[in-house]
Amino acid sequence: MSEAPIATASYHPAIREERVALVDLLDRVLAGGVVIVGDVTLSIADVDLVTVSLRALVSSVSALVEGMDDSREDADGR
Repeated sequence: MSEAPIATASYHPAIREERVALVDLLDRVLAGGVVIVGDVTLSIADVDLVTVSLRALVSSVSALVEGMDDSREDADGR
């Protein structure tokens, strides 16, 4: 019995694999912010029973304050 060959994913040469610690990932997300948007619909026999919509903004307070300050400066500069 011969073993099946193991499939390997091919990657673009410019993309490299990098391990990121959870703390570093959280720091990157909070520094720039991230928007999470999603819809989930529970249906039976093509009848929608429940629909849940999710809209969330995850960011640090300092990043939000900086963004608000920048938008105020843009509005004043017009």
